[in-house]
Amino acid sequence: MAKARAVLQRHGEAIDVHQDDFKEEHAEETLDESADPLEESGRTVDTSDEEIDENVADEIARFEGSFVGIDKRYRIINRVGEGTFSTVYKAEDLEYNSFENRWDVDERERRKWQSPASRSKRARRPHYVAIKKIYVTSSPIRIFNELELLHDLKNSNSVCPLITAFRHQDQVVAVLPYFQHQDFRDYYRDMKISEMRIYMKSLLTALRAVHLKKILHRDVKPTNFLYNPQAARGVLVDFGLAEREGTDWHRCNCTLEPEDRRRLINHSFYAQNQQAGHQTTSYPKNDTRNSRRANRAGTRGFRAPEVLLKCTQQTTIIDMWSAGVVLLTLLTRRFPFFHSADDIDALLEIATIFGRKKMKETALLHGQVFETNIPSYSENGHSLEKIILWCTGRTGEKQGPKKELEEEEKEAVAFLYRLLECDPNKRITADEALRHPFIAKAHEDSEADDDMVDLVEV
Repeated sequence: MAKARAVLQRHGEAIDVHQDDFKEEHAEETLDESADPLEESGRTVDTSDEEIDENVADEIARFEGSFVGIDKRYRIINRVGEGTFSTVYKAEDLEYNSFENRWDVDERERRKWQSPASRSKRARRPHYVAIKKIYVTSSPIRIFNELELLHDLKNSNSVCPLITAFRHQDQVVAVLPYFQHQDFRDYYRDMKISEMRIYMKSLLTALRAVHLKKILHRDVKPTNFLYNPQAARGVLVDFGLAEREGTDWHRCNCTLEPEDRRRLINHSFYAQNQQAGHQTTSYPKNDTRNSRRANRAGTRGFRAPEVLLKCTQQTTIIDMWSAGVVLLTLLTRRFPFFHSADDIDALLEIATIFGRKKMKETALLHGQVFETNIPSYSENGHSLEKIILWCTGRTGEKQGPKKELEEEEKEAVAFLYRLLECDPNKRITADEALRHPFIAKAHEDSEADDDMVDLVEV
């Protein structure tokens, strides 16, 4: 494959991208909507079994045929993931021993316990990578953005780093480490609270690394966090929708001082309408206000309220709401927990829990109005404790004793309230979350597990 080296630069750092000699064709824009989480989870597998489906084998053959020379560097084994914007394959790195592989965390851990003599020898065992084939319909800007952000995060062990990238004609592939993991649906119903702590600590550690770089992941969900329950370790993947904080910002009311915000609300058409004694919100016949545009990228059911309300100054804190939805999923044993068809349904689902009053306050925070005349939506909503009891079938008989959560579950719920805070200014950050008492106990749980292993080995 004829190659030239192109150097892409930002902030003084270089990203090496291997490309062929053909001219790049313009790709079409795609929607910023990830696949349905349940459907997408069904497309994600983790297997070392080389017995593959005939259709997948044909797909791999077509890929190798269209991307000249890739089979000389990698032996593609199986398809392990299929999303909205890309397909991911497991492959053996045939040139592993020709390069330094600082990205290989597992190899570093293995060599740490080897003798100096063994360490000096080159390992002959196979080494695996994940090859992400980005669909040609993706925007070139989107592809460059993803590769650049992955490059910036290359030193974080909890984030899947970029090894290298190749382009052949209009096809781009990113080569990433392959992480052994288990499908979320195989274990989420059986996790103990102690295991949830460790899972969440691993996820929050990844988010802290991402947020320290002022990067919004925008698509935090179980299928984008590859977790290995046996190793109690996970890595955050898929930065296809990620962006730097401050990208295309416009002023939003949520960043104003409370007094300034109240003044704007009091002089708004909405306030005048209320003062006139109208029972329901009416709208001006000739509305001259500009329509609001904001980034709504992400997956249905995991978007924060400010994303649904088109906040124009979204920050890294949106990822913390998504992490809260993941914890709510674990506690309720329901996946996906929210299953909205669109943004309006999503807001109503959140209103079911937090109530109409909270949703009105949240909407006004961003200069929006939330109104619903559906009688089943209560003013104050329901507590998360009650939601979890309902979902896990512990509501009990009306005449019987009142059911309550266990003490560990109550600790988890106290933490969950900090994550699922509708006001982004009050929501807990990744750094604060890692210091929260609920997550801090994960270290004790890990030590307890180690003691159990020691007893078995003795």
